[in-house]
Amino acid sequence: MMFRPQHILRQAGACALTAFGLPAMAAAAPAPAPIVQEVIDCRKVQDTAARLTCYDKAVDGMAKAETTGDLLTLDREQRRAVRRQAFGLTLPALAIFDHGEKPEEMNRIKAIVKSASQDPRGRWIIVLDDGVVWRQIEDGDIDRPPHPGSTAAIRKASLGSYFMNIDGQFAIRVRREN
Repeated sequence: MMFRPQHILRQAGACALTAFGLPAMAAAAPAPAPIVQEVIDCRKVQDTAARLTCYDKAVDGMAKAETTGDLLTLDREQRRAVRRQAFGLTLPALAIFDHGEKPEEMNRIKAIVKSASQDPRGRWIIVLDDGVVWRQIEDGDIDRPPHPGSTAAIRKASLGSYFMNIDGQFAIRVRREN
């Protein structure tokens, strides 16, 4: 079987779409909940009195839905708190919390080191102030060992790993343990 350059390019394009395009589509913002859509639809009512009646009914439905737990509302700060708590975990379903955020804000965090120790292989195990444990996954030295109070800057790397800079030093490759 003979491979032609255009076939290879077509297959590479299909692979790229599968690898990069589909996850992006999966992370697209979901449609509003039906109860929220009812409020949005009230804007279309032309008559002022009818529009007010529509809003009153729809907002009453939203309030009841939130009271019963059928609707959950989160503001930007609450979403950021959820994302920060889940940073480093592979949970595609949490992409819903990324709506309206800049990629650079979603791909990195800063935290304070609560404790740091080394395993028998000399790799660092770092516990952050929120209790999250990060483990160094490949050999690499840190000039100044991390200690309680050190600043850890963590950012996404490739293949599900992350880079951690301790107090501005060269990065080590890490993964989240818990």
